[in-house]
Amino acid sequence: MKRRRVKITGLGFVTPAGIGKEPFWNGILEPISRVTAAKKFPEEAGAFVAAEVKNFRLEQFVPGVSSKRMPRHTQFAVGAATLAMEDAGLSLEWLRGRSPLIMIGASLMDFGSINKGVEMILRKGPINGLPSSVFSASVSSISGTLGEIIGGVTRTLSLQSACCAGTDAIGHAADMVARGETDYALCGGTESPLYFHPMLELKMAGLAPGNPENPERQSRPFDLWRTTGVIGEGACVLLLEPEESPRPAYAYVKGYAFASDPLDTPGAGLYDAMRLALANSSIQTSEVDCINAWGPGHKIIDQAEATALRRVFGDGLESIPAVSLKGAIGNPLGAGGAIQTGCAALGLSRGAIPPTVNWQYPDPGCGLNLSAQPRYVPHQTTLINAHGLSGTNACVILTR
Repeated sequence: MKRRRVKITGLGFVTPAGIGKEPFWNGILEPISRVTAAKKFPEEAGAFVAAEVKNFRLEQFVPGVSSKRMPRHTQFAVGAATLAMEDAGLSLEWLRGRSPLIMIGASLMDFGSINKGVEMILRKGPINGLPSSVFSASVSSISGTLGEIIGGVTRTLSLQSACCAGTDAIGHAADMVARGETDYALCGGTESPLYFHPMLELKMAGLAPGNPENPERQSRPFDLWRTTGVIGEGACVLLLEPEESPRPAYAYVKGYAFASDPLDTPGAGLYDAMRLALANSSIQTSEVDCINAWGPGHKIIDQAEATALRRVFGDGLESIPAVSLKGAIGNPLGAGGAIQTGCAALGLSRGAIPPTVNWQYPDPGCGLNLSAQPRYVPHQTTLINAHGLSGTNACVILTR
């Protein structure tokens, strides 16, 4: 059976740079970091910095739906999905009876309810546990809740492949649309990790900084003086449809692949993910004219990604405009790749590439064509990378 071309027709963003398509786009084009000091954690645990989504209330975007007892990562996903449908000129209710695919990825369970439950038990005893968290805290409840809000028959699936989860959700959903298994797919990623646990453990593992000074300068993708990444939160959901849909396309999902790292070689699997995604899309490396890099601002991971990119593109790498969004919005884990993909779709449709915030001192060991200012450059093909703990890697390729 002939595969159908798959296009992105709706974009929904919930990010530290802005909520909604236009606020996000205007925010991400500014060379500004949204990383701040995180004040809600116990002082004895030391300093924390993070990129937080400000002023988000689900009821503002989804009338009639209560956020009470709904995990924050699920609220983000429902809000982003609503915004994506509205961006396409539709609504969540419109999907009812059309058997849509709902595929959302996240890296972590809902630590909000887990933290609250543990605290209640420690203060008041085991009888005060939160049994509802068994159901609401799981990653699978995210897509399930969205399906319940839509109503009728839906096909829901949640993915948990570390920081690649949102990218993987988009790639697998696009493949199902291409095969004709569904005509409508809401897909993407969401994450809300800004709780004492896991933030304490992430800091102890060297994946989040503990220095309170100049928090806005601490996420420095591919910069010579980068140290480790900064944790963020947020969501991005896309509406995917086949080419014959009457709605215009921001971009087409041309290719996708995932791969695992070899043992004890962080990030090396990105080479295979990119190579396979290019092969699946029948695109030559010379046709890629933009790279939306993972680039979390981590000393080792940034270098590993740059090395993999050099293996794929050779000496041509330095001529391809590249960007990392992490200096602006931190690393929202499983939502990161989805936000990158949504941003890349907007960039293709509008001929612009956001800045790599805090990229000030180029690392000669990386050699990417970055800019600390936005670039207004028409381009046709963007390669988007994601990398996660436990050695997951994913790559999506978009075209105009």
